[in-house]
Amino acid sequence: MKAALIFATVAPSVTCFAPTLTFTAQRYSTELDASIQFVRGLDEKVIPDVKLTRARDGSSGTATFNFNNPNVFDASTQTQGDVTGMFMVDDEGEISTTDVNARFANGKPQAIESTYVMKSPDEWDRFMRFMERYGEENGLGFTKA
Repeated sequence: MKAALIFATVAPSVTCFAPTLTFTAQRYSTELDASIQFVRGLDEKVIPDVKLTRARDGSSGTATFNFNNPNVFDASTQTQGDVTGMFMVDDEGEISTTDVNARFANGKPQAIESTYVMKSPDEWDRFMRFMERYGEENGLGFTKA
């Protein structure tokens, strides 16, 4: 019963980041780039679909990332190391999660789904700052559902 109650309070505020076709002027900045890594030091080139949920009172939230055919599965990157988590790196530092799952089809990896859980308003704000930077660099737009 408690799980159903939590779902009911989280589900109505679903939002997502999705690729948008917008063109922007060249960006002049001294900030470091925002990137997502599954292997430390190896930036993921595939842009994910991101779905967000947040409790109505703002006390917690989740971000679910879906990467279709990520480059971490490429033969050329296998020597870089093993997937140990998802690391979101920007000029403020690093946010990470170990909730990373691969999907397979016919014995071959096809996708990665990763979930990052935010347990406080400060963690939510930090994540949104990362996503703003990451989205700006990779053409992701924010759509409130």
